[in-house]
Amino acid sequence: MRIVRVRLGRRGYDIRIGQDLLGQVGAWLRQLCSGDKAVIITNPVVDGLYGDMLKRSLDKHGFKMTVLLVPDGEEQKSLDTAARLYAGMQAAHAERSTPVLAPGGGVIGDLAGFVAATYMRGLPLISLPTTLLAQVDSSIGGKTAVDHGPLKNSIGVFHQPALVVSDTSTLRSLPPLEVSNGLAEVIKYGVILDRALFGFIEKNIEKIRALESPLLEEVVVRSAAIKARIVEKDERDSGLRNILNFGHTVGHAIETASDFKIRHGQAVSIGMVSAAVISNKLGILKARELGRLKNLLMAAGLPVGVPRLDITRIIRAIEHDKKVFNGKIRFILPRSIGKVFIANDVSFALVIDVLERNNE
Repeated sequence: MRIVRVRLGRRGYDIRIGQDLLGQVGAWLRQLCSGDKAVIITNPVVDGLYGDMLKRSLDKHGFKMTVLLVPDGEEQKSLDTAARLYAGMQAAHAERSTPVLAPGGGVIGDLAGFVAATYMRGLPLISLPTTLLAQVDSSIGGKTAVDHGPLKNSIGVFHQPALVVSDTSTLRSLPPLEVSNGLAEVIKYGVILDRALFGFIEKNIEKIRALESPLLEEVVVRSAAIKARIVEKDERDSGLRNILNFGHTVGHAIETASDFKIRHGQAVSIGMVSAAVISNKLGILKARELGRLKNLLMAAGLPVGVPRLDITRIIRAIEHDKKVFNGKIRFILPRSIGKVFIANDVSFALVIDVLERNNE
């Protein structure tokens, strides 16, 4: 097991990474919590795969569990679902000290985190990410949210977990599409801060996609460490942390315009290429670097062209993005692989041109 520490003073926590860790959650939870109640929020698929192991671990250490199941799908990340979970928490007599455990991917992590953050003004959150995307990104940093209307993550709150346990054994159950989705965020880290990580992924992409354990664990550890260092410097997303949005301005808009039929990692991949093309058109990113990014994303099984969606819908979603200021779009643009910058004045005309010219 390897540990990445997120240093946020009293809100600091460990990210524990390795194989076969879920069976140890009960012991770690007993060190963190003094009560005897615990609430598990997950979906039926994850519960079927790992629920018994988790329940045995908690039962062994004296916890009485309430399991609240949420159907799979982005549409469940809503205030209506949160309200149903609040009712379940009330029925379980959850207290301020009752930990909320969130085994699952990004939807469960965001939703359970939002519920933990807002119920009784905040309960301890234990993140148990079971997808690659969640292990390298969404489980770290305390961003919790639900969608509202067509807008993704529009209602949320910062609420740091008390512990993150990334059991890399769970990644063996993922279909290839979900591995690719997670790799989009891993590649993002390489572009924004770590050229060596980008090269490591280029060299080992086939073995990583085949889920070879040592390489997979290395990818999760290095990605988690990058995000932890960024969160430590900018917990509330007011400056440096913005660079984690590389690929997400267009990516979130594509998710919305596709009615969430395009998965998050796929959309971010398209968004990263769009941002890289913008940078190239501005005379900043070299064509060779743009080509490396495209080639690695394709090798990871990810799309690089804008799907045949209504461009007007994509632009309308971007207009509602949290990163729009005074009619200009804030984009994270690459200077080169390993270095990005924040551009506050990208015009909608340039974005439309790139989206139209980069169609599949």
